[in-house]
Amino acid sequence: MLDAQSTWQTFVFYLLPTFSLQALSSALEALRLANEVVGRDVYRWQVISDDGQPAASSCGLLVCADSSLAFERERARRSMTPPTVVVVGGRNAPSMHRQLDAWLRECRNRRGSLVGISGGTIALARAGVAEGRRCAVHWEQFPLFSERFPLVLATQTAFERDGDLYTCAGGNAPFDMFLDLVGRHHGTIVANRVCEKAIAFRTRSAGDRQRLPLHSQVQLNHQAVIKVVELMEANLTEPLLLDDIVRSAGLSRRQIERLFRRELGCSPSRYYLDLRLERAHLLLISSRLPVLEIAIACGFVSASHFSK
Repeated sequence: MLDAQSTWQTFVFYLLPTFSLQALSSALEALRLANEVVGRDVYRWQVISDDGQPAASSCGLLVCADSSLAFERERARRSMTPPTVVVVGGRNAPSMHRQLDAWLRECRNRRGSLVGISGGTIALARAGVAEGRRCAVHWEQFPLFSERFPLVLATQTAFERDGDLYTCAGGNAPFDMFLDLVGRHHGTIVANRVCEKAIAFRTRSAGDRQRLPLHSQVQLNHQAVIKVVELMEANLTEPLLLDDIVRSAGLSRRQIERLFRRELGCSPSRYYLDLRLERAHLLLISSRLPVLEIAIACGFVSASHFSK
C-alpha cells in the first residue's frame, strides 16, 4: 500500500504497447522533482515491459526496461511488501494479456496499490480489479469503456483516487495525480515547490474535469444554450425528445432554435445528431464492436438508420 511513513516508496511502471511517452514522463517528473525538493530519494521507480526489451511509445521512441513482467511478478511473490504497480497505456485499447491480468489480481489480493494511466485503466478494468470503483477515463475512450465495463464507475475527470486505486486520463494528468500523492505524503509545501520547479502554475485536483467547459470551447454566451447542450451530451445512448430538452431550459422551441443558430450556426436537432455521430466515429476507430452495437450505443434504432 502507499505508505507515507516508509523510507521510500517504489513504483513499478509497466509499459503497454504504444504507451504515451507524455503520460509516462509526466508521472516520473513529478516523482523526480519531489526527490529533489525533499533532498533525498523518497520515491524510487523501475520500468518493465512484457519481455524486458525496450518498449515502443506511441510516438515511436523506445524506452529501456529494467526487467520483464515475468521476472517482476516472481520477485513480487517473494517480497514481503506488494509493489505499487503503474500500468501506462496510450490511446489504443490494450490487447488481452492473461499474465498481466493475473499479476494485477495478485497485487490487489495482497492489498497492493494499483495505478492506471490512460489505456492502463482499461487493463485494470479488464483484469477485474476496478469493479465498483471510480476510474478516470480519457474522454475519447469513455464511450467504449462505459460499454465494455458497466460495473466500473467511469468518470471523465482528470484523475480519480478511490482507496488504493489511482487512475488518470493521460496527457498531463499523471503529473497532477502524482503531485496529489506527493502532497498527501509530504505536505502542501513540498507539492507547491514541485509545481514551481515544473513551471506548473495550477494543477488539477481529483474530480476536476478533463476538458474545457463548453462555454470556453465554443464561446457560448447564453446559459440556456449551455444547459441544452449539456443535456444532449449526457443523453447520447437514449436521446431525449427535443421538446423535453427545450422545456428544461425554460424557453420556447422557437427561442432555442434562434439561439442555436446565432451561437452554433445550426439547429438544435442538427447539433444533437452531430454529437451522436461524433461518438459513433470514436467507437468505430477505437473499437472492434459490430456496427449494430455502435449504432445502438449512439441512439440509432438500427444499423441502416445509422448508415444513413
